[in-house]
Amino acid sequence: MPDRCYNLPVKTIEIDTVDKARFNGFVAQFPNADLMQSWEWGEVKAKSGDWSPVRLIGEDDTGQIVASALMLFRRIPRTGRTIVYVPRGPVIDTTNPVLVSEFTNAMRQSARKRGAILIKIDPPVPVEDNISRQCIENAGFQCIADPTGFGGTQPKCVMQLDLDKSEDDLLSGFKPKWRYNIRLAEKKGVQVKTDCTRDDLKVFHKLYQTTARRDGFVGRPLSYFQTLWDVLVPAGYAKLFLTYYEDTALSGAFDFVIGDRAWYVYGASSNEHRNLMPNHLMQWEMIKWAKSLGCKWYDFRGVSPRRGASEEDDHLQGLNRFKEGFSPRYVEYIGEYDLVLSPAWYWLWVSLKPTVMNLLKRRARSGADQQA
Repeated sequence: MPDRCYNLPVKTIEIDTVDKARFNGFVAQFPNADLMQSWEWGEVKAKSGDWSPVRLIGEDDTGQIVASALMLFRRIPRTGRTIVYVPRGPVIDTTNPVLVSEFTNAMRQSARKRGAILIKIDPPVPVEDNISRQCIENAGFQCIADPTGFGGTQPKCVMQLDLDKSEDDLLSGFKPKWRYNIRLAEKKGVQVKTDCTRDDLKVFHKLYQTTARRDGFVGRPLSYFQTLWDVLVPAGYAKLFLTYYEDTALSGAFDFVIGDRAWYVYGASSNEHRNLMPNHLMQWEMIKWAKSLGCKWYDFRGVSPRRGASEEDDHLQGLNRFKEGFSPRYVEYIGEYDLVLSPAWYWLWVSLKPTVMNLLKRRARSGADQQA
């Protein structure tokens, strides 16, 4: 944990590439920090969509960084206004009320001069952390209702595997059926490709499109993953994994990593040879890779909050069951909070958001179809 004995008040500044290493260094060493608060994530969003990144840091009077935020600005179509999203941030000691208040004021000023109507955050703060919740609300943020329980932009509930043990102990901690499935995939000849190149993105994207059609979501175009690769892979923040049976690609996924954490993201799979359990073996190889980097936690990302529900009542229970087989801990975060900067515009945004989001999804679907 960063030293909490820093001196207040805090000096806040918007930074440029000169401070990139300092910015990322602070994020990487901060407990619970996420890759989505890295400098590079701002580049991914800027190059692949309609987002404009602004990086803000807070320094104490010794020059030590004590808070940071990757603020993503997006214009509301046909208006001169913007919304701000701080994904899995800001990176700050959320139990310090003065620091949270001062840094919130700095984010507010940065947002207002760019025509923002709101600042949305979803910090990785556990739901039982009432001190952090109170500090965030006292700074002016209001909790956003989540009727689904799954979360808004980012999942509210995740599963995380503690890697601070030997590989043998990790494997023995998995459920017996999961250990059996890993061995079965190996015995049947499933291979995990861990030395993927940029050209392998085309293979991955075909699997991803198959998954999108099967599960009914709007997939991202190939260009998005090419951008993700170009920005994150050379920097050491991402790695692509693919599984094969003979010459047929069966599944794939990315691992993100920063500091002592890794995340399983963008999983994709074929409809063929599912009985060979390629995903179990792929997860095991991804977990071992994260451990080899010295990671403390492997994050399986989003799961349903309705633990133990039937699949008839909750279509996400299959996802929960698969991830639970690796014996991770269950973590629920406090969810999304909005800081309202313009009440009138905010009311209009909330009222029209479904229409705007459908417009943005149609644009995304059109881009995906053009690259299919």
